[in-house]
Amino acid sequence: MFELAAIFGGSFVLALSGALMPGPLLTMTVAESARSGFKAGPLLITGHAVLELLLVIAIVQGLGPFLKSPLVMGIIALVGGGMLLWMGVGMARSSGGLPLNGQNAGNPTRRTPHPVLMGILASLSNPYWTLWWTTVGLGYLMATMKFGLKGLVVFFIGHIAADYSWYALISFGTSRGKRLLKDRSYRLIIRICGLFLIGFGGWFLFSAIEYLGRARKIGGQILFIAG
Repeated sequence: MFELAAIFGGSFVLALSGALMPGPLLTMTVAESARSGFKAGPLLITGHAVLELLLVIAIVQGLGPFLKSPLVMGIIALVGGGMLLWMGVGMARSSGGLPLNGQNAGNPTRRTPHPVLMGILASLSNPYWTLWWTTVGLGYLMATMKFGLKGLVVFFIGHIAADYSWYALISFGTSRGKRLLKDRSYRLIIRICGLFLIGFGGWFLFSAIEYLGRARKIGGQILFIAG
């Protein structure tokens, strides 16, 4: 029982250290909480948790080394960077007509993706999220596997508990602050969040060039040795 409590505590602290770092998911949490209230944070993290569960299953099945290969990381960074640029540009462009009630004044029929889907996309678009799981996360995950399925379940519960706690706090603070915002301030927040996503997208595209270049170099060395 003490071992499982230690696994939960360690997983919680380790996940919290990652959650505290700014990234696309944090940016979306702020933007969506300002748009639709507190519920946005838990819903975004639900999407994030679903994707993490699938990734943990993949790692346990032995796909860890494959997921952190330069080629796979490069593809994730390339696709993810493009996705973040698309979402960021859309957010920045639409911010001018957004009132605090969440309806687009210029296009009232326009709808944003569901927060659960946005949570999945925000996580999937971040190559450093995959890298964290295949390095730091993988190390702790392997240490818990000696306790069997029970250890893995406690590890995952501790991990997502940290994510839910932090992002629910961020969402609560943003949604409460919404009462003090005017439309102009709200639109500025959305525009800034959009610009941040564009910045993350550009950073990930730059990283993709580096990863794919490394993959090409490794492939060239393999062909040289084989020849």
